[in-house]
Amino acid sequence: MRYLLAFIVLSLLFTFPFNVAANEKQEDIYEKRMELYKRVESVTQIPWYYLAAVDQYERSIRKARKDLPAAEGLTGIYFKPEVWSGLLNPNPNDTNPQRIQFFEGVGIDGNGDGKADFANDEDVLHAFAQLLLTYGTDHDNLKIGLWEYYKRDKTVGIIIGKAKIYQKFGRLNLDEHSFPVPLRSNHSYKNTWGDARGWGGRRIHEGTDIFANYGVPVRATGYGIVEMKGWNRYGGWRVGIRDINNTYHYFAHLSGFAKDLTIGQIVEPGQVIGGVGSSGYGPPGTSGKFPPHLHYGMYKDNGYTEWSFDPYPHLRLWSKEERARIKNK
Repeated sequence: MRYLLAFIVLSLLFTFPFNVAANEKQEDIYEKRMELYKRVESVTQIPWYYLAAVDQYERSIRKARKDLPAAEGLTGIYFKPEVWSGLLNPNPNDTNPQRIQFFEGVGIDGNGDGKADFANDEDVLHAFAQLLLTYGTDHDNLKIGLWEYYKRDKTVGIIIGKAKIYQKFGRLNLDEHSFPVPLRSNHSYKNTWGDARGWGGRRIHEGTDIFANYGVPVRATGYGIVEMKGWNRYGGWRVGIRDINNTYHYFAHLSGFAKDLTIGQIVEPGQVIGGVGSSGYGPPGTSGKFPPHLHYGMYKDNGYTEWSFDPYPHLRLWSKEERARIKNK
């Protein structure tokens, strides 16, 4: 017993301060990023939430791809050295604004220190903002500017969705999550990602099945925007939500949708979006071919394509975090 008490005391001494410090550090990063977005907004008149959306999108794809370097500063926006300094510039690491302009590079001196440094957060964000300013600062022209840069409709849609989320909540700290069904409900789940499925052709199970009674509320797991709502012969009545970190959350086999839930709607953690059911495996309205449950999947977009990954560890974590929040209220 003496050793157990000592272990508990040491755990509290080391773990709690570490978690508090980590949270304080993250909040400090959010504050510094917002200051950066606001400074660039004051000069360019591009609303901060568009700048934040582009930055967050770029940060997320850098985490999802091996061909891009990890983000080290406040901003996640990345320019290749030859794009920054100019394709014909003999010095790919050039920081001279006049020389970069001569070689038609995108790099500029955003913070007024006389250098156009692609390792400087303010220079980088100003450079991207200048590309958008070529088209204008209103919503429609910003969409055109984003398409001309990325050449991908889905990317533009994802960024615009993020901008709407940031605009609605007015802050960057949108990392809280909730478990997909109420914790007090009678439910069960285990790791079923990758299991074989046979209906409609051989395929793998791209998600975790959470078994619960018909009509148990299904909730949004994070801050996001509804990208898809409707019927699929595999998933039945289903909803797709894209969160601020560029993860797509898929809720399938629903018994129905929450009243007034629409595509393009912004949701937050714990918001009811539907109910547990057994729909799917047939034409619209098919139900009852399997026990009622929620199929919950997670997908990541990397700027080129999208793939599924195992949601089970995230579900365990969100359940633990939500229980802690309830306990501390």
